[in-house]
Amino acid sequence: MLTTQYAKGLEGIRVNAADPGYTATDLNGHSGPQTVTEGTDAIVALATEGAGAGSGRLVSRHGEIAWS
Repeated sequence: MLTTQYAKGLEGIRVNAADPGYTATDLNGHSGPQTVTEGTDAIVALATEGAGAGSGRLVSRHGEIAWS
């Protein structure tokens, strides 16, 4: 939960984490069920959010994930 600590300590800067999911890449012998393009969905969503978006969040391609 380093992300939440940075988010609290860096006021005015959004700090979030992205979970790309199990993506087919060279690293795993292309065994993941989703494409690289699908794996970047969460990253692109975070990068293109508006200025009022939250900080300290964990986001997947399907939306926000609760910290466990």
